[in-house]
Amino acid sequence: MATFSPYPPHPGHPAGGVPGHGPRERWWRRNWVRHCALITLLALSGLVILALVRQQTGTEGFLVGLGLAVLPVPLLVAAFRWLDRVDPGPWRNLFFSFAWGACAAALIAIVANSFATRWIATTTADPTSADTLGATVIAPIVEESAKAAAVLLVFLFRRRDFTGIVDGVVIAGVTATGFAFTENILYLGTAFGTDQLTGDRGFTSVTAATFFVRIVMSPFAHPLFTVLTGIGFGIAALSPDRHHIRRILVPLTGLLLAMGMHAIWNGSSTFGQYGFFEVYGMLMVPAFGLLTWLAVWTRQRELRTVREELPVYVHAGWLPPAEPFVLGSMKARRLAREYARHHLGRPGSRTVAEYEAHATTLAFLRHRAGRGHVGPEFPVRERQLLHELWLRREVARPALDYAARRTAPPVPVVVPPWPVYGVYGNAGAPYSVYNPYRS
Repeated sequence: MATFSPYPPHPGHPAGGVPGHGPRERWWRRNWVRHCALITLLALSGLVILALVRQQTGTEGFLVGLGLAVLPVPLLVAAFRWLDRVDPGPWRNLFFSFAWGACAAALIAIVANSFATRWIATTTADPTSADTLGATVIAPIVEESAKAAAVLLVFLFRRRDFTGIVDGVVIAGVTATGFAFTENILYLGTAFGTDQLTGDRGFTSVTAATFFVRIVMSPFAHPLFTVLTGIGFGIAALSPDRHHIRRILVPLTGLLLAMGMHAIWNGSSTFGQYGFFEVYGMLMVPAFGLLTWLAVWTRQRELRTVREELPVYVHAGWLPPAEPFVLGSMKARRLAREYARHHLGRPGSRTVAEYEAHATTLAFLRHRAGRGHVGPEFPVRERQLLHELWLRREVARPALDYAARRTAPPVPVVVPPWPVYGVYGNAGAPYSVYNPYRS
């Protein structure tokens, strides 16, 4: 008696070619060369910024500033990582973003701000106005441009990981978190040094006041500014490649908005006795609430996209009927990972998480293709993602099936009028006529 595999045939090599037989790359274009150069640049920037901050705060002030400045960092990174859970980007992008903000962007800001302020003071012979102009004009331009450089680099060189608004928000937010971390060390360490000279202690000290303003009241300030730039790049990522002007103007608009909000925040102390609290209550808090709502709404929209795009692969025989619902529910995903971890340990849970991530990327890829945002590389990328799902199916399918039974009723397979594109998702493709789950 003949037997049939419950899955479509193996898609073959994902790249569609034989590895190692392509044209040779020039040495400066190789990934390891670029990675080494980037790591060297960030390491040197870190050493220089460490020396500069320690010189201004002293060793004891640096250690106190470091201990206090690190407190909000895990919370902010965890919040951005939570936002990115639907289609999580690789950790290397977050490490790069934080390191760029804490090292390269902070170094650029310290050097450029100091040079500009001294030049203005020398030219105008008015140090007071130079400090005010430096804080309200020079610093926002320099700092937001330096932080935006990290978002631009990820957008250009990790384009596959940068697919929408959430990715822009996460990269920008983590970059700004790193920048604020270094800046807080400098401010808190300097405040501690001032208290050492004046003998102030406790709640009346400059250190306590600085900690309350920068760590308690406004740890989200720098991320809030730079997220506007990230949203601009996220909208550009969603725009078709042929819309060149939009892909340039929208990120620039986001950057200008970030500079403007940063300038208002820095200049709030010049708006009168209660200027700081007015700007905080009337601008910062509403903007924070609005951007938080936008980020959460975008996250829910991503889950809806997964549920709407994956059923075509159910019809093609690649996914069981209930999987689009499971992969479009964070609760069901968590149950699947917990089931795999209980029965197969950490490796099983990791495999299920990878399966969920590849399936989500596949849904987003198809969504962008339907809107004309991908080119001829779509079939190759689709083949790669299906290959990754095929490799993990034996571990992931039982866990996802368990999650489906816990969270959803049986899902009937309906064949909607999907647009014709792709290979395995095309209603006229060889594999789409085979549905092993159809009774």
